[in-house]
Amino acid sequence: MARKKQSNRKKQKNDRQPNKQKQKNKTAFREVLDWFSPKGELFTKKQFHGNVKWEPEQLVAEAIIWSWQESKNVTDAFDQTLEVCEELGAKDIAMTYTSFMNALASYAGIFSSRLRERYQELAKKVAGRFWSDSGWTLIGFDGSRATTPRTVSNEKAFCAPNYGKSNSAKYRKRKLKWMRRKQNAKNKPQPQTPQTWITMMWHMGLRLPWTWRLGPSNSSERRHVMEMLEEEEFPENTLFCGDAGFVGYPLWNAILNAGGDFLIRVGANVKLLSEKADIKKCGGGIVLCWPKGQMNSGAKPLRLRLVQVKLGKTKMWMLTSVLDRKNLTKKKIVRFYKMRWGIEIEFRGLKQTIDKHKLRCRNSDRVLVELDWSIRAMAVAELLALREQIPQESATNDDYNPKDRSLANTIRALRQCMRNLNKYSQPSDGLFLRSAHLELNFADFSV
Repeated sequence: MARKKQSNRKKQKNDRQPNKQKQKNKTAFREVLDWFSPKGELFTKKQFHGNVKWEPEQLVAEAIIWSWQESKNVTDAFDQTLEVCEELGAKDIAMTYTSFMNALASYAGIFSSRLRERYQELAKKVAGRFWSDSGWTLIGFDGSRATTPRTVSNEKAFCAPNYGKSNSAKYRKRKLKWMRRKQNAKNKPQPQTPQTWITMMWHMGLRLPWTWRLGPSNSSERRHVMEMLEEEEFPENTLFCGDAGFVGYPLWNAILNAGGDFLIRVGANVKLLSEKADIKKCGGGIVLCWPKGQMNSGAKPLRLRLVQVKLGKTKMWMLTSVLDRKNLTKKKIVRFYKMRWGIEIEFRGLKQTIDKHKLRCRNSDRVLVELDWSIRAMAVAELLALREQIPQESATNDDYNPKDRSLANTIRALRQCMRNLNKYSQPSDGLFLRSAHLELNFADFSV
């Protein structure tokens, strides 16, 4: 009996003492933040005002932690962020919500450009065999909207100034006026809701956000894409994939001038010149995109390939700048276009998992900060999941696919980590469990 009590006491003593083979969760969490934003490598002091009391790398970490918080209220999320930063030992940060948002808004351009370059560099290192497909680096693009609070600042910044004043809008009002019921006169239509527009370029192989642009609700997604093509650099042999909204000579010409190729679904809204009269019967062929305005200005026509494909029971026309059928076959066209649909899941993750369907900030500048850092934090979380999963899975399992990655489980693991920073986990597990089905449960929290 005495031996049993002695062994129990020894066991309790060992349980109270941390195992040398274990590490605290905050050590692994700090490694993640330093991996994305290493100190002294991304920013210089000359880029910021001399009176700032925060370090840019620590402010980046603070912003990412803030965007990963579960709290819906942005100020509550900031209070929780301060607690996490205190446990991590970060001292050179913004200590008030006002200074925090002002810093992110004032230096938005610097943070955006440098962190985008860093993120893309890490994505290429992590990618492995998923970087390209059949020699193509696949980049898809699409647009979506997020709702903002109805404030004077947001309405001025994000609402279309001429909303409801077009001839088509007036016609719809006159047409429907006599169809409305009398009792609906009491429920008058609400004014336009302020919304932000998101145009995202998305790496289709890695299923990661690549770059993005934000704007008011009346922004042109084609103009956003053209801006990104002009201002940023893209990998070699990039094939840009888009839906029927991304059409037109200016956009396609900008893609070709940037050194890329494109694959776009087209409909009746696109007029092309065919070299054969029976191109529909042939199921495709070489066509020319040469609008009258470009003819009169002396611009050269775009020589493209029109292909008819079948997705399920639906037949559709795809237009591509890749003229050689061997480089881009019909099977590849169908597969690539199906891969592009994954960007819709990315938007769903932003709106539902990250809970940014409706933004919280009531100031227009802070709304853009909130949305921009929410997308960036989501992208970093997904990139972190790939870093944990690809090295092990790709080496032993050719069936591994990034589409099996779970954003919800990744965010859940990160939030659980922030709640248990001072507990211990096995170093063999790392930050996440590298399971084949990619459920990113957090490591053992036993002390």
